[in-house]
Amino acid sequence: MDEVLKVKDIDTSIRCLGEPRIDSPLRSTRVFIDEAERILIDNTLESVLAYSRKKKELPCFERAGARKKIFFDPSKTKCGVVTCGGLCPGVNDVIRNIVLELHHMYGVENIYGIPYGLQGFIPEYRHSFIELTPSFVEHIHEIGGTVLGSSRGAQSVPDIVDAIERVNMNVVFFIGGDGTLKAASAVAREALSRGFKCSVIGIPKTIDNDINFISKTFGFDTAVEEARSVIQCAHVESKGAPFGIGMVKLMGRDSGFIAANAALASRDANFVLVPEDEFDIEGDRGFLASLEKRLKERGHAVVVVAEGAGQKYFEDLPQRKDASGNVKKGDIGILLKEKIEDYFFAKKVDINLKYIDPSYVIRSVPANATDSIFCGFLAHMAVHAGMSGKTDMLIGSWNNMYVHIPIELSVKSRKKIDTEGPLWMSVKESTGQPIMKN
Repeated sequence: MDEVLKVKDIDTSIRCLGEPRIDSPLRSTRVFIDEAERILIDNTLESVLAYSRKKKELPCFERAGARKKIFFDPSKTKCGVVTCGGLCPGVNDVIRNIVLELHHMYGVENIYGIPYGLQGFIPEYRHSFIELTPSFVEHIHEIGGTVLGSSRGAQSVPDIVDAIERVNMNVVFFIGGDGTLKAASAVAREALSRGFKCSVIGIPKTIDNDINFISKTFGFDTAVEEARSVIQCAHVESKGAPFGIGMVKLMGRDSGFIAANAALASRDANFVLVPEDEFDIEGDRGFLASLEKRLKERGHAVVVVAEGAGQKYFEDLPQRKDASGNVKKGDIGILLKEKIEDYFFAKKVDINLKYIDPSYVIRSVPANATDSIFCGFLAHMAVHAGMSGKTDMLIGSWNNMYVHIPIELSVKSRKKIDTEGPLWMSVKESTGQPIMKN
């Protein structure tokens, strides 16, 4: 696997609000998924044999898809959609496909968008719900961002459930990253504790692709595609002047998947710095010495750095958090830029450094074709799960299948690059970068 992931004895059971007894309104030609169908978490022969020898049941996920019987009566069902956290390509595609699947396939007419994230549930913000209809969402996939707006920051879980209960929403779809998913799980558990029948379904959204037990999150392919173009531009800039250096800072707070994959897609990067692989800036074997060697040999260099790389150089600074409670990272891009300039100035070497930070541009573009299709499948599977009464779960892709994953399991830890795995080995082969540690 290209990420660090250890499969142990884990609980993959999915909560359900009750026994589904209503015939699905979907066409009879539709292929329904049997409730007992499962997808192995680790389907390698080695794992299968190991569990067979121990006579233990193989860990597996519940397969996603339409069920013959559903829990909610579509004619009486009310649904809500909320988007939280940072922007990401494909959010509007997910919203659009949720609405179209609910309306056209299930016959649900009452669908509401909750504006500006979790704030939209809280009365004091005075954000009015948005009625989501097929005509409203017809063209929203053509633009980036989210038509519902977003926000960061925790809100009172009881207040959120009060708002959901007040309008009697039966299914609520939470589109967001790990913070949003944790909030969704808390909402689901609060509703269950009250005996309120509300299905809470998460659709993981993070441009960093760092959610555990998720093969890939939507928007990631688009981000890599856009980042590749930026790296190619940095390469052109670096070759356009003597001792040219093109440096690109990409998103990746705790995981460097965008940086690694974009570097492989372009094959122009000479250094890729990610949070998972520690490096020294100074010293005989550090980054600066390696960069100097590259410039002497080839006359130019391209550096790609993930925003969360090199955080050991900020440990002495006061720790700050954003509205979502995430620790704010020190700006490794600016630090490296200054270190490079100071290093070569001291050596009386004239360099031409171009520093590019395209993060907000990349996350704001519409989804590409691959992501748009992927968003459609995620949305459809989320609707099937919600209408069948599942709750406190998210939809993910695993081993090329769509599955139901307990939120609690997925948010326990972040997915990271395995620095001994094939992805990082390919990056090192492509760049030729040495081990930059003294």
